[in-house]
Amino acid sequence: MTDTQTRTVKPSPDGTESLWRNGDFLKFWLGETISLLGAQVTNLALPLTAILAFDATDEQVGVLRFLQLVPYLGLALVFGVWVDRARRRRIMLGANLVRMVLLALVPVLYWTDALSMASLLTIACAVGVASVLFDVSWMSYVPTLVRDPKHYVEAGAKMGMSSSAADVAGPGLAGVLIGALTAPVALIVNAFSYLVSLVSLLLIRTPEPRPQPPAARRHVPTELRDGLRWVLKNPVLRSLALIGFCCNFSMIAVWTMFLLYGTHDLRLSPTTLGGVFATASVGGLIGAAISRRVIRRFRLGLAYLVSQSAVLAGPTLIVLAAGPRPVMVGMFVLSFFTTYLGLGVAGVIIVSLRQASTPQSMMGRMTAVFRTLLFGGGALGGLSAGLLSGRLGAHGALTVAAIGSATILIALALSPVSRLHALPPPPQDPTPAPAPDRAAA
Repeated sequence: MTDTQTRTVKPSPDGTESLWRNGDFLKFWLGETISLLGAQVTNLALPLTAILAFDATDEQVGVLRFLQLVPYLGLALVFGVWVDRARRRRIMLGANLVRMVLLALVPVLYWTDALSMASLLTIACAVGVASVLFDVSWMSYVPTLVRDPKHYVEAGAKMGMSSSAADVAGPGLAGVLIGALTAPVALIVNAFSYLVSLVSLLLIRTPEPRPQPPAARRHVPTELRDGLRWVLKNPVLRSLALIGFCCNFSMIAVWTMFLLYGTHDLRLSPTTLGGVFATASVGGLIGAAISRRVIRRFRLGLAYLVSQSAVLAGPTLIVLAAGPRPVMVGMFVLSFFTTYLGLGVAGVIIVSLRQASTPQSMMGRMTAVFRTLLFGGGALGGLSAGLLSGRLGAHGALTVAAIGSATILIALALSPVSRLHALPPPPQDPTPAPAPDRAAA
């Protein structure tokens, strides 16, 4: 064992090794946590910029949300092939640099009176393209820092806690910043968060090995097909992907509809909207924090079933909210709290299952397939939210979304993932070994 490996080992309370002394993982974790916090500001600031600065219609807000996520539909699979051929850290550095520059451009254009709805939509889509590249890379990069599969659950829990902590602090921070600085200027915070992520990646010293060249010449369509086949032929991965598509469609649709409902119908301020999301997101933080204990205490499939059910049932509470304004806001908080609590636990289980079910040579393409389906579902959910809200009104659209979300519970109950007892054994690498060198033989 090398000196570096020795420093990364620390017993945890349950007797297993811990990642708390893995310095490079902690650097990556810190940078990603800060950038996730900034991304939460952007998620609220971009649509509110469109609504408050340009009096955007429901349909335009839906298009904006669609353009943020639609690059996952067209580019994630292609980027996944590239990621499996290259060193991931370099790709992530480039993606974060692009996002930082683009988001800093919004306040500059705003200050010079050059910002328009068209330029805002263009920047949103371009940031989405860079986000695809980063997201396809980071999950494939983590196993480079966390070499033992036994640590995947711990790494997933820590990343889940970061996402949930950003969900808690981000919307509230966004509401305060937007109220104080205006929505376009608040985007400077996210630009700065990507700068922090850039520095943290540059400080990582763990060498990333160059991907092994394939035994035979490969073509992009072939590698795309291999990635799709790997996910769709594995019952666990296939179920996670398809149910994930439905869940993301529902969550983004409900989030967008609620933003329109709260802004246009209820006239809630940005600070109140941010407070609703921030308070409710404590559920996600709790879910991620208890996920490892839940997984140890209960059968893995049962934990997945219950946590995903909470995600799908949460929107019903928004539709049922009635009465005085404080009561309605409380129901909104409870709805998103339930959703985020389930997501906090389910997210750790899902990521751990994906990593445990996929060899390193396929990790980028597997991640790309999931990103295509998950964020593609989100993109279509955002677009559908704008179109349905324009036709039915935001409350009517929320009712349709809640009913659709509840019907997914049937597929969830029948999923093979719900019958799992533990993580599956490591899979066999489908990549053929390089042919022996005849001259050496």
